[in-house]
Amino acid sequence: MVSFESHIKGNKPVVVDFSADWCRPCKLMEPVIHEVKENIGDRATVLEIDIDKHPHYSQEYNILGVPTLLIFKDGKVVWRKSGVVPAHEILQELKKLFI
Repeated sequence: MVSFESHIKGNKPVVVDFSADWCRPCKLMEPVIHEVKENIGDRATVLEIDIDKHPHYSQEYNILGVPTLLIFKDGKVVWRKSGVVPAHEILQELKKLFI
């Protein structure tokens, strides 16, 4: 199994969706994340992190509310947004990284 750290340190962009089971807006992100996965295929990785099961990641990346999305490239956060984000906005940010 590939670790979270090895994913984000790779040269492939990684979208990380920080969420929680109790979070209603997070439920709205589920179809959005699915759409992003379908559209980007293997050009990027999409990970979902439950902040209750992995609190150390939420602390490390200063996640104060959910949902929060981060895009990593080469181990660095290159984009961050909290709240419900439309798929086209996430895909637009990813396309900038594919150029």
